Amino acid sequence: MKMYKLTAFEANGEKILDETFQAENDDAAKKHGEQFLAEKNLLDKTYRCTSPAGKLLLFHS
Repeated sequence: MKMYKLTAFEANGEKILDETFQAENDDAAKKHGEQFLAEKNLLDKTYRCTSPAGKLLLFHS
C-alpha cells in the first residue's frame, strides 16, 4: 500500500483538510479521494490529491 495526501483549502488559502491515506494504486486513491471529498461536502472547494511520487491525481480550484 502507498501513502497519498489529500488537502482542501478555503478561497482565502486557509487549509481545511489535510489527510493522509493508504491505497493500492493511483486509481484507487483517486476514487477514495473523490468519495471522501463528497462525504465532507468539499467538492466545491479548492483541493488536490497527490501520490507518493508527487503526481497530481485530483485537482480543483
